[in-house]
Amino acid sequence: MIILGIETSCDETSAAVVTKNPKDAKVKILSNVVASSLSLHAKTGGIIPKEAAREQVKFIIPVIKKAIENSKTKIDNLDAIAVTVGPGLIGSLLVGVETAKVLAYVWKKPIVPVNHLIGHIYANWLTTTSKQQLTPNENLDIVFPALALIVSGGHTDLVLIKNHGKIKWLGGTRDDAAGEAFDKIGRLLGLPYPGGPAIEKASKLGDASLFTFPRPMIYSKDFDFSFSGLKAAVARDVKTMKQLNNETIADLSSSIQEAIIDVLVSKTLKAAQKYNAKSILLGGGVAANQKLRDQLILNTKYLMPNTAIFAPQKSLCTDNAAMIASTAFYNYKEVSWQNITANPELYFLV
Repeated sequence: MIILGIETSCDETSAAVVTKNPKDAKVKILSNVVASSLSLHAKTGGIIPKEAAREQVKFIIPVIKKAIENSKTKIDNLDAIAVTVGPGLIGSLLVGVETAKVLAYVWKKPIVPVNHLIGHIYANWLTTTSKQQLTPNENLDIVFPALALIVSGGHTDLVLIKNHGKIKWLGGTRDDAAGEAFDKIGRLLGLPYPGGPAIEKASKLGDASLFTFPRPMIYSKDFDFSFSGLKAAVARDVKTMKQLNNETIADLSSSIQEAIIDVLVSKTLKAAQKYNAKSILLGGGVAANQKLRDQLILNTKYLMPNTAIFAPQKSLCTDNAAMIASTAFYNYKEVSWQNITANPELYFLV
């Protein structure tokens, strides 16, 4: 079975062709093309929705065409089209959804609507043709029940996956998501957008012990998150400083990153222990943070030695169409093109 995936929930425009043999545990990527308007948004320190959608209108057809060409697959051999229907920016979502509807009608292909958040989880079922790019867990099957941490610019959520199509939301952010906190704090420190990678880079030269920042809700009995208090604490400290030099920024970055990661790891393992998770999955842009991966592995080995940890290749943590197509394989629900609609408020419905 071969599926064309389309992803336009935010500022990326992506199309991918993936395939799966029923006997295989994972999905094979034949092509995965991503056109990003990041350089445009970096100038303003954040995403401007209208500008993102305008760029996607330019990119969508060339990206789809290139994805099909790179996959060496003929349109006639495509079995379905998977498209992100939400959540996301309404203008961006409409570009992908309306394009998918037209292609489905013209090509006479079924459409599988996909939840963008679930897509980040199913990036863990992706593999490529290049052996050196495989994750350490590539030869291990993901065993249910699995606990997934979705951590990105707009979302920080913990979900329990009992099986494909059976997902239970456990908790999420009450205000700023982890990635959003990284971005906002990055601006306070004068770092380039996006803030997460910039803070991670700066932190490598810093000393986390020189600053002490709060770990919001780390001891709460629920599985919710809140990072606005951390952002406020950093803003107060920065305001008292006469000048920020590279050394101070590195120390601040290291301490900030440690605070966020401590909360993410603590909450994830707390949920994994409660629900006796056999696997822990990471997903979302912040899942590319190496410190987060290392700390999760270290703490899991100590607290839950029999639980396997999975994380996508770092290039597959950010928004891409391969993860959308992967989701469609394991949650295949055809919908007529007339009944497909974009839903920017969509939450945890597969």
